[in-house]
Amino acid sequence: MSKLKVAVGFLATFTAGVALATAAQARDLTVVSWGGAYQEAQKKVYFEPFKKAGTPMNDESWDGGVGVLRAKVQGGAATWDVVQVESEELAIGCEEGLFETMEFNRIGGEQAYLPQTVDACGVGAIVYDFVLGYDKDKLKDAPKSWADFFDTTKFPGKRGLRQGAKTTLEIALMADGVAPKDVYKVLGTEEGLERAFKKLDTIKNDIVWWKAGAQPPQLLASGEVAMTSVYNGRIDAANKAEKKNFGMVWNGALYTIDSWVILKGSPNKEAAYKFLDFVGKAENQAKLSENIAYGTSNKDAPSKLAPAVLTDLPTAPDNMKNAVEISVPFWLENLDRLTERFNKWAAK
Repeated sequence: MSKLKVAVGFLATFTAGVALATAAQARDLTVVSWGGAYQEAQKKVYFEPFKKAGTPMNDESWDGGVGVLRAKVQGGAATWDVVQVESEELAIGCEEGLFETMEFNRIGGEQAYLPQTVDACGVGAIVYDFVLGYDKDKLKDAPKSWADFFDTTKFPGKRGLRQGAKTTLEIALMADGVAPKDVYKVLGTEEGLERAFKKLDTIKNDIVWWKAGAQPPQLLASGEVAMTSVYNGRIDAANKAEKKNFGMVWNGALYTIDSWVILKGSPNKEAAYKFLDFVGKAENQAKLSENIAYGTSNKDAPSKLAPAVLTDLPTAPDNMKNAVEISVPFWLENLDRLTERFNKWAAK
């Protein structure tokens, strides 16, 4: 090849590379959350004020799954920058190198956050519960536990559950009499697993599966289900925004933490850290809790909330009395195996 052709080829490659890099860098920051009433609250207290402060951004929603994140990052042309992930997605994605290392010095320092919400690859976004939700206008006799959830004789009607093994198996065991503190000890045995699926068999024909967090309140509102597992904040939001009369049962609630991560190779790291710093400030997190009843990660946020708001949060002492933390180690070890078994059971 002549020197001229080499030079032309190099120039073409270099120009294309610069063009691609420029296009990537020209993309606005994209933040991804969980949709529905939760994301509407985030838009109001996080996204719109952040944009007004001077940084362009878009927001999208997703239904979770580390496979989606792998495809985005390993595909090399991710269009997402900051994503709110569940606890096991945080652990798996961090181990696989899908996320940037979190630089806490750029978002107020580790000391600003609750220790449980500080991670090498992420920072806590919210603390939330899976609770039993129902419509007070349709069920005059309020359910009190997951045992009532499975009692279709006393409480006729369909039941909503999140499609998947995680949370469904824990709920089944508590409905069968296992104390919340013992759920993972029992679920970790073959006998316990059999017990959970046997309990699920008793209402299998009455289950309506949901995937997105916005669905359970819709199922209750339409009367398609009499009770459902549901994120506590979605009940709170439906009551506030839509004037529903939904109730929830904290007894046996399953709580966990969602975190913000920055996808590896994001061309918008600077904007991403500006965003995380903004949503990590105590005064902004307090505003989120005022709009939807999720607990916060900033240590000082609760001090900025009225007592009436604090009592409705998952982190309120009374609401934590009989709650169980979703075990990340258990699900990291068993998610694939139990998902396969759950899918076979559901398909029968």
